[in-house]
Amino acid sequence: MLKRSWIESANDAEGDFPLNNLPYGVFSTAEAGPRCGVAVGDMILDLARAEKAGLTGTHGLLQAPAWNSFMAEGPQAWEALRTRLTELLAEGAEQRAAVEPLLVAMSGARMHLPIEVAEYTDFYASRQHATNVGTMFRGAENALPPNWLHIPIGYNGRASTVVVSDTEVRRPVGQTRAKHAEMPSFGPCKRLDIELEIGAIVGTPSRMGEPVTTAQAQEMIFGYVLLNDWSARDLQAWEYQPLGPFQAKAFATSISPWIVTRAALAPFAVPEPEREVPLLPYLRTDFPGNYDVDLSVEMNGHTVSRTNMQRLYYSAAQQLAHHASSGCAMRTGDLLGSGTISGDTPDACGSLLEMTWGGQTPLDLGGESRTFIQDGDILTLKGHAQGDGYRVGFGACTGRILPAPDFP
Repeated sequence: MLKRSWIESANDAEGDFPLNNLPYGVFSTAEAGPRCGVAVGDMILDLARAEKAGLTGTHGLLQAPAWNSFMAEGPQAWEALRTRLTELLAEGAEQRAAVEPLLVAMSGARMHLPIEVAEYTDFYASRQHATNVGTMFRGAENALPPNWLHIPIGYNGRASTVVVSDTEVRRPVGQTRAKHAEMPSFGPCKRLDIELEIGAIVGTPSRMGEPVTTAQAQEMIFGYVLLNDWSARDLQAWEYQPLGPFQAKAFATSISPWIVTRAALAPFAVPEPEREVPLLPYLRTDFPGNYDVDLSVEMNGHTVSRTNMQRLYYSAAQQLAHHASSGCAMRTGDLLGSGTISGDTPDACGSLLEMTWGGQTPLDLGGESRTFIQDGDILTLKGHAQGDGYRVGFGACTGRILPAPDFP
């Protein structure tokens, strides 16, 4: 049921940010620089000021322009702040008069990265996406690698180029080789793509040499963002053997500005998919670790795909548990991309590579056609979980493509 707020816009059944949600971000205004805030309706509660006023129950954790210090405090602190904010913003709240002056209109705010990204790892956790890509490049009989049904496959990406939504992205340049060419060439990417993903944010760390269980991994996750793993497919095709993606995915990764907490998504938890091959014990779960979250892709304002987060074969907790299984230390602020989330049909796929089947079937954008992204194109990811009379939304994750730089 909708939790009603004295902020009327938070009671909109189709709004992304009801009291049930309370996602965390970092924002700035013309009057003040970046600071922590929480979204409620079409407003942002300035938590840096609220903390100084003694309203949050925290002490110095919300003054930095990032959520890392607070995340490191762990689940008890997370629950306490969420409970306190719900009390302050609920219909009939006693301290409304103290809170109201601390509200800022979203329309007058600029959003920033909500965390200092410690490290970034991207997984390959949607079976349909892995099957589609494998079929294109290896044929249907060998679509899935032998390890795929047993292990969450991933690669280490670049934290340095994780950017917040609405940051413009420059078309990358790199090395490719044409099909029948003797030598490679260097120049702008010609097959620029997106990947519709969910990013999990690690709140509490683990120690080097100490694996974690899936239950422990679940408790370590602070929340989730939409994530676009921009991909240069032609660069990727030339470079990926034998060590996997490198420059093709290093140039930009966009995330949505609001962190939707694990607590907000808890009512939408769903079981993991049925498996014909059992997982090894360290990857098994006895809790519903995935979520029913509707996702979509828009290209220049046209919706080209709709899918759902529950398409993931491996949950974020399983990805995190596997990541730490070797003794790899996980850090507060680590970002784990789910990998492209795809369904069974082209209009349920999370990448243009799949939607157009390698560029063979162009998309119709209301009179224009696309196979891959052209300069000036705007790509937007959206997502929400649908409740009874409310939704828990992520906001948008948007990026516009700029021409490639001049480079020898």
